[in-house]
Amino acid sequence: MGITIKDLLCDSAKYAGLTITVKGWIRAFRSNRFLQINDGSTLGNLQAIIDFNVFPEEELRKLTTGASVAVEGQVVTSIGTGQAIELLVLRFEVLGLAAAADVQKTVMQPKRHSLDFLREQAHFRFRTNTFGAVFRIRHAVSYAIHHYFHTNGFYYLNTPIVTGSDAEGAGEMFRVTTLDAKNPPLDSAGKVDFGKDFFGKPVNLTVSGQLEAELAALALGKVYTFGPTFRAENSNTSRHLAEFWMIEPEVAFNDLRANMDLTEDFLKCICRFVLENCQEDLRFLDDRDQQEQSQKPQHERNEWSLLERIQFVVDNPFKRLTYTEAIEVLKNSNHYKKKKFKYDVVWGMDLQSEHERYLVEKEFKCPVILRDYPAAIKAFYMRANEDGNTVAAMDVLFPGIGEIVGGSQREERLEVLQQKCLAFGISEKELWWYLETRKIGTAPHAGFGLGLERMIMFLTGMTNIRDVIPFPRTPLNASF
Repeated sequence: MGITIKDLLCDSAKYAGLTITVKGWIRAFRSNRFLQINDGSTLGNLQAIIDFNVFPEEELRKLTTGASVAVEGQVVTSIGTGQAIELLVLRFEVLGLAAAADVQKTVMQPKRHSLDFLREQAHFRFRTNTFGAVFRIRHAVSYAIHHYFHTNGFYYLNTPIVTGSDAEGAGEMFRVTTLDAKNPPLDSAGKVDFGKDFFGKPVNLTVSGQLEAELAALALGKVYTFGPTFRAENSNTSRHLAEFWMIEPEVAFNDLRANMDLTEDFLKCICRFVLENCQEDLRFLDDRDQQEQSQKPQHERNEWSLLERIQFVVDNPFKRLTYTEAIEVLKNSNHYKKKKFKYDVVWGMDLQSEHERYLVEKEFKCPVILRDYPAAIKAFYMRANEDGNTVAAMDVLFPGIGEIVGGSQREERLEVLQQKCLAFGISEKELWWYLETRKIGTAPHAGFGLGLERMIMFLTGMTNIRDVIPFPRTPLNASF
């Protein structure tokens, strides 16, 4: 492994006076003398000083913005401002050319680009400061998640991507088939005969690994999944993707209260890890966020900076209240009385993003956990409460995001679960394996799902979910 620019900038005294080689891409070339080189390991660039009198002109002409280079030189203390050290170039090799005419067509032009334009060039947007910072933080969050669960005794479980069940009951799933689309086999009723398909029945891309995780939790105690999930919802909003990543822990013997405790501790731990390990990228994104906020009308601006929002999550307990209490808060608010909500507020409704964000950003000014939702708007597997109207469900609401986590205590009582399957129109034949876990050694258990991309949105200040996943999959878009 070679020396990275992050190594050099973070521990410059260690390398002072040494002759080293670094490899990276040219971000800028100033005054025919100063090269700014970046290798992706850090936001900062390494300044390399090149003597034009030493090298052939034909080689120097290759040193253009975007070109990849290997540069050998001596590390010296910088006499200029803006950097502690710089590299006196002894020799260099251009590994990959970058013609100016080609660069001018890309996001690497030295000017500010819209996020829409950057999405069109997702193959190049990693090279910008903004997306370099976003995806380094995404890596840090992924590491923090695995580290948290490992240190807390959870087992990592890989659940199927191709599945014959629909955990959510929504029916908006992507079909997976090997049948001939133009001439599929038909049964006696003239319908597609999936018995002749690869798996012998209809299968889809998964919307959740939860049901399978429950099976493992009822033997291993504590498990978690971390993988891609898919929703065929034709939604073109800034909060939805067709392919995204979910983290789903499942814990035997946990009730709803323990589930809320685990969720809060987990989210605080992720935020704390990013604050401690991604300071440079966070400061850059904080500055970017403040610039974005300054261009908004006063009433739409965040009261706190990005760093303040993250720190507040770490430092303060989450507000907990029931769904019914939240409905009362919303109905008694001046916002509701002045008809500022686009959607009405009535008990039994699925809260809209505007309602969730009002509770977090205006009413309580901290993350909120809502619990005990109406049974009619939640999934069949959630445990029925004694009142007969609600279930032991919970949602965590974050500022700027709305719902970031959804979870529940699961229904462990076989008879009740069978009744719910009937009410939801779910075939017991299809979920025989799930129901059998309630026949032998059933036990209370609970879990939740965190959408990785929504967590990254919160931690980076990005307002469109397409900007926190490397290659977004949305309706009519499967590029790259």
